[in-house]
Amino acid sequence: MNEEAIREVEQEIGYEFEDKCLLVQAFTRKSYTDEHHGGCNNEILEFYGDRVLDLVVVKELADYYGGVEDGIGYSCTYNESDSTAIKKRLVCSTSLAARMDELGFAKHLRMSRGDVVNNAQNQTHVKEDLFEAIIGAVAVDCGWNLDILQDTVEMMLHLDQYFDNNMTDYEDCVSLVQQWSQKRYGTLPEYHMFAADDRAWHDIYTPNCMDPGPCGRNFEYVCHLYIDDTVFFGYGLSKSSARLQAASLAYEYLEGNGLLITMENEIDAPAPERAVSQLQTLAQKGYFALPEYVFSEDHDSDGNPVWKCECHIDGYEYYYENEASSKKEAKRQAAYEMLTGILNHTNNPTD
Repeated sequence: MNEEAIREVEQEIGYEFEDKCLLVQAFTRKSYTDEHHGGCNNEILEFYGDRVLDLVVVKELADYYGGVEDGIGYSCTYNESDSTAIKKRLVCSTSLAARMDELGFAKHLRMSRGDVVNNAQNQTHVKEDLFEAIIGAVAVDCGWNLDILQDTVEMMLHLDQYFDNNMTDYEDCVSLVQQWSQKRYGTLPEYHMFAADDRAWHDIYTPNCMDPGPCGRNFEYVCHLYIDDTVFFGYGLSKSSARLQAASLAYEYLEGNGLLITMENEIDAPAPERAVSQLQTLAQKGYFALPEYVFSEDHDSDGNPVWKCECHIDGYEYYYENEASSKKEAKRQAAYEMLTGILNHTNNPTD
């Protein structure tokens, strides 16, 4: 990892490493150290991160949905079974891998040549391992400071937004603004975080500031989001909530001024003969994971070959399949159905 990649990761997770080597280690797979005859890999950091993640998520659940009443004890909105299900949903492989996709961190992985050939960086479990290893690296670097670990997990998982939206799917403006910036400029949006008592955040005021103000509420952090020549302000009791408010304000601005980029803008009209390359284009631009195709061969009553192709994309509940007399045509049709399914869902999310 070069210095630019390290700064990018640190900004996105909201933590600056004292020992940058720990962050590099978090991105180093065992296959890389095996191939290069030694060095530290991310396996032990992944182990630590897995345990930290469980602790922080459980603590957040306990703080958000429960409390101690004098003379009664601790009570919680959810029972053990429900709490277990919520925790599993938050830290499952697909959730962690999806966040790595949104953050674009997998491209910085240090891997063996075999991993590169096999596109290991696109595998769900590899991205899950990376997420946990980063948390583990933060834990070691900060001396297991629970406040810092909680801040980092919140920044990487958007826990407060998830809870505030009653654990349902929601419009994650942080991710949407990030995707917009990557597509428009090829870079991540630039956030600057300040403690509330650091008056440096107030000195940034210019005619191009958009500031909703703290609305009389207590806040501990102020976030500045820079897009072009405009600065968007956000306030919150956590770094994550301050960043969310700044991103929400920026997203409203982009939407209101017709500046958003959609999947339809990236490709020509969907067509079976172009669907495979169109899906590939959208995946490479970061809208979703690379599609995977699963083939099987059968024969009709006359003995002619019949090819079946299934198109799968990580993060999408449904897959699409098609049959044709040729492998190529079956793939085209399955890709076309997946592409139109994604576009229809994007345009009609409640369908």
